[in-house]
Amino acid sequence: VKNKSLRLGRQKPEAEGIGIDTSKKKRNMNQPITKKINEGVATLTLNRPEVFNSFNRKMALMLQDELDACETDAAIRAIVITGAGKAFCAGQDLKEVTTPDLNPGFKKILEEHYNPIISKIRNIEKPVIAAVNGVAAGAGANIALACDIVMAHENVSFIQAFSKIGLVPDSGGTFFLPRLIGFQKASALMMLGDKISAVEAERMGMNYKVVSVETFEEEYNNIAAALPQMPTKALGMTKRLLNESMTNALADQLSLEGKLQIEAAQSEDYAEGVAAFVAKRKPNFKGN
Repeated sequence: VKNKSLRLGRQKPEAEGIGIDTSKKKRNMNQPITKKINEGVATLTLNRPEVFNSFNRKMALMLQDELDACETDAAIRAIVITGAGKAFCAGQDLKEVTTPDLNPGFKKILEEHYNPIISKIRNIEKPVIAAVNGVAAGAGANIALACDIVMAHENVSFIQAFSKIGLVPDSGGTFFLPRLIGFQKASALMMLGDKISAVEAERMGMNYKVVSVETFEEEYNNIAAALPQMPTKALGMTKRLLNESMTNALADQLSLEGKLQIEAAQSEDYAEGVAAFVAKRKPNFKGN
């Protein structure tokens, strides 16, 4: 059942100071995921700062609901995932797995929590930005790596923390990390559990850009704001091509590129892009 809070971001606010239900706003801020929609961008904030935004069942299921809502809402053309407070996400809340009455078991945690989150991030044909505002550890690091664009500030660190407690990497880490930085580096980071600075992670190819703490929010918001102005239908198809390139042979990939290029050439955005180029004006893309 979809969480009713999904509709909050799309409700039309009443006149300022008149008839606003502040209790609803407070309840939303107390939720483990908060959502803000602004000019085509949905910002989903992991909101358990007191435990470094580590995942429990409620937060994992709510993030899935919010991603589903973003996928089906045509007004949302880009998604940002970030964290509240000092951390992006510290991975699994160990209190949940060490408390018998709370522990859903690792099978359920993987099959019902993390695996669907990773699949949704990759299969939503809209750009997803990870705005990594603090430490990203374990599943938190791998959720970030699954996003289309990873941005971080200079004080951020990434940690494949699983080996520290006798676990193996999950949440797609063994799929994405070796493809991003190479087999040898990925193997070492996962076995040793080294803490990697954002600057070093950028050098390795784990993230797109590292900026100063002071400009971080402005920088990722600027990129997020630019994406809805772009031909997001083509961006979604580009994402599909990148997904398929992970396992396709070259001949299969060339064939798929041809198929999707023909589809893109029939879009309204392509017609608008060509018309704007000829007229020497800025294109007005609609994502169609």
